Amino acid sequence: MPRKLIESTFVTLDGVIENPQDWSAPYWDEEHLAHSQMLLDRADALVLGRATFEVFASYWPAQSGDPYADKLNAMPKHVASRTLDRADWNATVLEGDAAAAVAALKDGPGDELLKFGTGELDRALLAQGVIDELHLWVLPVMVGSGRRLLDDIETMHLDLVDLTRFESGVVVLTLVP
Repeated sequence: MPRKLIESTFVTLDGVIENPQDWSAPYWDEEHLAHSQMLLDRADALVLGRATFEVFASYWPAQSGDPYADKLNAMPKHVASRTLDRADWNATVLEGDAAAAVAALKDGPGDELLKFGTGELDRALLAQGVIDELHLWVLPVMVGSGRRLLDDIETMHLDLVDLTRFESGVVVLTLVP
């Protein structure tokens, strides 16, 4: 049975995904951490686009001493990029067509693949049917401007298969194409 690819993304009520570090921190609490840790524990590798990889690689390697940071740092990372030739931080750059490369990873052995950061790569992965679940963390905040969740995507109907509500007002929608 192929591995699942899980996309996990923060989004505001007005659909913004850009710069979550600027608006998501007030919602990071014990429930948030427990849910994040559960998703990470089910996975044995990450899939990242170049931009998300660069943000994560500039922050996470310096973090240690808690189960989330330690697991995140130790996991293999697969990076989709047309500009990187190589990547540090236990990462490899996917070669060729990104959607095909991720589909091949899914066909390999292992646990779930977890993907953070929504953008151009997700459009390709969704169009090719490679993403198995979207975990949209809807935060009760509006920021007014910024890059929105999957602008210009073709109409796609999703099934809501789970919903998790935190006391902070965050709702995690688990959707499948």
